[in-house]
Amino acid sequence: MECLVCKLANKILPVHVVFEDEYVSCFLDHEPYNEGHIMILPKKHIYDVEELDENTAGSIMKASILLSKAIKKLFHPDGITICQNGGIFNELTHYHMHVVPRYKNQSFADFYSDGEIRIEDEMKLQETTRKLLKAIEELIK
Repeated sequence: MECLVCKLANKILPVHVVFEDEYVSCFLDHEPYNEGHIMILPKKHIYDVEELDENTAGSIMKASILLSKAIKKLFHPDGITICQNGGIFNELTHYHMHVVPRYKNQSFADFYSDGEIRIEDEMKLQETTRKLLKAIEELIK
C-alpha cells in the first residue's frame, strides 16, 4: 500500500475514527477548520468521484448524513459544508470528502487559504472523537 490516504483509511497509520463501515472510514481532520471537521475516505484506492462504485458512493452519502446529524447535535453550528475536491485540486490523490461545521461570519474562503494551519493537539482530538462516537452511537440506536 503506497498511498498515504489508503494507509489512513485502513488504519495502518493512526487516525481518530468516528465512524466506519465496509467501504469507508471517517475520521477527524488533524488540521480542522472547526472542531468536529471530519473526512470521509473510501477504504479502497479511488482517485476521483467518477471512479466511485455504487456501494462506496452510497456509504459516503450515508456517512455524510449521519455525521452531519452528530455534528449538529454536538456543536450546534449555523451550517455544515460538505465538499470534495477533484482532479488537480485533490491534493491527497485519493478521493475524500470533508464534513465541516461552520458558524456565522466565517468565510469559507479561509478553508482554502494557505494561512493559519490549525493542527489540533492529540488530547483535543481524543476528546472530540469521544464526543462524536457517543453522539453517533445515540443516533444509530
